[in-house]
Amino acid sequence: MPAKKIRILVCESLGFSSKAASVLRRAGEIALADLDRNALLSVAEHAEVLWVRLRHRIDAEIFAAAPRLKMIVTPTTGLNHIDLEEATRRGVRILSLRGETEFLRDVRATAEHTLGLTLALLRHIPSAANHVRDGGWNRDLFKGGELYGKSVGIVGYGRLGRIVARYFKAFGTQVLACDPNIDPSSVEAGITAMALMPLLNEADIVTLHVNLCNETRGFFREEQFAAMKRGSWFINTSRGELVDESEILASLRSGRLSGAALDILCEERSDGMKDHPLVVYAREHNNLIITPHIGGCTGESMEKTELFLAEKLCAMLERDRT
Repeated sequence: MPAKKIRILVCESLGFSSKAASVLRRAGEIALADLDRNALLSVAEHAEVLWVRLRHRIDAEIFAAAPRLKMIVTPTTGLNHIDLEEATRRGVRILSLRGETEFLRDVRATAEHTLGLTLALLRHIPSAANHVRDGGWNRDLFKGGELYGKSVGIVGYGRLGRIVARYFKAFGTQVLACDPNIDPSSVEAGITAMALMPLLNEADIVTLHVNLCNETRGFFREEQFAAMKRGSWFINTSRGELVDESEILASLRSGRLSGAALDILCEERSDGMKDHPLVVYAREHNNLIITPHIGGCTGESMEKTELFLAEKLCAMLERDRT
């Protein structure tokens, strides 16, 4: 008698890789759906594998609605959208990109977005584009700054931080790097390893590339912003929970920061963030750019990661059967 196929629910299927879907069909019965939270709660009952991106918070309510759930697959390195304690309590395994250093070397989307946000911030690109869309053509309103000759502080010099450092170095910047977990001798040529506070004192641009864990949650707060050079810029494409967001606002209002660009916020919600204090500020000021966690959201990176995880999931399920 053939083994029963496991039920796989891909609940954010818009643009899901057709190659990855073909791989998943080898291992189970796959349902591709694009669900809001209420829809997910209504259909989760039969799911044994739940494939998510970043739209949903997989919390106790979702777990309760999915009593057959055995595994969650998420093509992310951060896992703060999943209640890991509840997953452990229920014996639900998590398959993600965390720790997949070798594979991730060729996934560059977030590093490129970091650079894009920095250029957009320094050159006032969003507000200039809106000015033209509204019928204007006055370039003198948008005199920006260059990357060349500036100092860039990379806080977190792991896989992603190293890629970002190389990108900035190519623009002729002085690159500084800080990471207590990295041997200073492993820092690439042309990049200066420094402790955090001296880096913040010196850098014109500070960009954050730190993994979120209990030790790093909220580590960038009043003391760190106060140490930054007056008139500097702050970029965060890692996780909102690394930073005291009230201090971003305070630093923008005081002029400590000339500007900030963020791809993430604390407590992100797929139904919108219009009342978030930083979003409210960004509606009224051009020196804060916020994008909706699109760092890894490119066709190339999503295709690579979905296919990689689909193959890995199939291998895990095959091992479970033997």
